[in-house]
Amino acid sequence: MEKVIEEQKQGTSLVLDQQENNTKKLFIESYGCQMNFSDSEIVASILANEGYNTTQNLEEADLVLVNTCSIRDKAEQTIRKRLEKYNAVKSINPSMKVGVLGCMAERLKSKFLEEEKIVDMVVGPDAYKDIPNLLKDVGEGRDAINVILSKEETYGDIAPVRLNSNGVTAFVSITRGCDNMCTFCVVPFTRGRERSREPQSIMEEIKDLHERGFKEITLLGQNVDSYLWYGGGLKKDFVKATEMQKATAVDFSQLLDMCATSYPKMRFRFSTSNPQDMHDEVIHVMAKHHNICKYIHLPVQSGSTRILHEMNRQHTREEYMDLVDRIYKIIPEISLSQDMITGFPTETEEDHQDTLSLMEHIKYDFGYMFAYSERPGTMAARKMEDDVPEPVKKRRLQEIVDLQQRIAMERTKRFVGQTVEVLIEKTSKRSDEHWSGRNSQNTTVVFPKENYKVGDFVLVKVNDCTSATLIGDAVGYSEMQ
Repeated sequence: MEKVIEEQKQGTSLVLDQQENNTKKLFIESYGCQMNFSDSEIVASILANEGYNTTQNLEEADLVLVNTCSIRDKAEQTIRKRLEKYNAVKSINPSMKVGVLGCMAERLKSKFLEEEKIVDMVVGPDAYKDIPNLLKDVGEGRDAINVILSKEETYGDIAPVRLNSNGVTAFVSITRGCDNMCTFCVVPFTRGRERSREPQSIMEEIKDLHERGFKEITLLGQNVDSYLWYGGGLKKDFVKATEMQKATAVDFSQLLDMCATSYPKMRFRFSTSNPQDMHDEVIHVMAKHHNICKYIHLPVQSGSTRILHEMNRQHTREEYMDLVDRIYKIIPEISLSQDMITGFPTETEEDHQDTLSLMEHIKYDFGYMFAYSERPGTMAARKMEDDVPEPVKKRRLQEIVDLQQRIAMERTKRFVGQTVEVLIEKTSKRSDEHWSGRNSQNTTVVFPKENYKVGDFVLVKVNDCTSATLIGDAVGYSEMQ
């Protein structure tokens, strides 16, 4: 649940620049969080070297891959429906191969491959470099499976091919895996223990994106704040590092400072943060640099200390609120967003009221809110009874959503009358005559196109707003241009 699931992106198929000599066709679809979409770019890069070009036409594909998510039951049901569709096409085109990648791979490997026989190949998140070998196994009639979790793999040596995006914003992965054993979350079991990517490879990837005209980078990880490079290895093994390794280690605040200093005309964001690992050094680095966006996605999950303990979150309600108070003090213009689970096992009405009162205190600009659903393989599924009735979950969720919408409207209104810096990303959905981009606080801004273009940094005077969008007029270029 730590990861933001963007509903409008679910099931997007990847299309890349076509390489002339490649003759095979790859259809790859992604579900879940941005890490999965980023991983699909890595897979496409590996397979481009194996003679595959991407296609959006399922019927012509030689290889069909679906990158999966285990966060919510809805995602799992969607994947099953897609596999049914692939197999219907496969009955017409028997040479087509079907593979499952990502977080569902490890948990459902035997079910998909041996019992139901609905896929040819199952590949876990740390085994993508093995796909060419697995394809040979499939071709020779053997089961093709690799779901081994790695202590080292970060894909730092693979330059991800970028989907046909706006050419302006890109994601750069800096960590893989997670050590926070939240009882509701399956990520540590599907993506393994946390390890950080070598900073030089991160800077080289950003340099390449800068040279290609990208203007905004989001540093990506299950838990970016605990980024720690000390020469390789798991985060948990840092205690065994040599004195020299400890002295030369790079943490997240240092990496963020390095990025912002090296590329002052690029904007930087990061996701996702974990409250227990966010230190004041990161907040001060954000305050120091204009080109680090003033926005933090800071999942809390519940406003009740008792429920946080049941979730194995390593912070209390009070510690979380103290952290946010410090953030507001150091960066008054900050925007914050949340992940919230309602109806977690044993949640009482008092716990629910604690969540509502925490939201009132924090004043989140955005939120991703869910009713609890049991995920197989998690500690909560093994040890806790899902005992909050469904109607109660729905009612509490609606109260949380209603409160968030009211607060979001208040927060968005604060920009009316202000001039904000916007990076133009695309044509607005509401009108072909308007541009759409985001300000530093991650709020969407729309304004008349005039002579500006995608990739420009523009100052926009905000005249009006909805709960999620600012409406205004451009008044010139910003200093970032």
